[in-house]
Amino acid sequence: MKCPYCGFGQDRVVDSRESKEADSIRRRRECESCNRRFTTYERIDEIPYMVVKKDGRRERFDRQKVLSGLLRACEKRPVPASKLEAIVDAAEAYLVDAPERERTTSEVGELIMQNLKVLDTVAYIRFASVYRDFKDVREFKEELEGLLGGRSAERRNSCSQESARRDRQWRSKRRTKSR
Repeated sequence: MKCPYCGFGQDRVVDSRESKEADSIRRRRECESCNRRFTTYERIDEIPYMVVKKDGRRERFDRQKVLSGLLRACEKRPVPASKLEAIVDAAEAYLVDAPERERTTSEVGELIMQNLKVLDTVAYIRFASVYRDFKDVREFKEELEGLLGGRSAERRNSCSQESARRDRQWRSKRRTKSR
């Protein structure tokens, strides 16, 4: 195992743990050259899960590729890495459920965007702009308007509920004063 910091080829295992789902082993390692620690995961190498690209090519599902895309979208955003791992886990679980062990990239991408939309809207827009390959500002604007349209409807709904609550309180106070 090469050290990700200095590239040295020898390290020692400091700690090993089985994941909660018992599908991988997490190992904390320490480089024998620079003494920095890093984490590796060991998984069983099974029949690969495949994603079907837009042009029809089939490619192995690459967990790290998805995670790096999410990290780029969430750069300088208050999104914990554990939440991003959970999104990648959900995408991988979606592939596992496929009877042919493959899904289209559009299905996987939509699943990731749904989870990201709930987590952080700015990161969602960043991811969507790359994933959906916006050609111009108009497409970007349409996506933002769709996002804001749902929000304004939610705000109108919550405002009308708040207004109704205040109205009930006012009527209740008025009744008690008139007695």
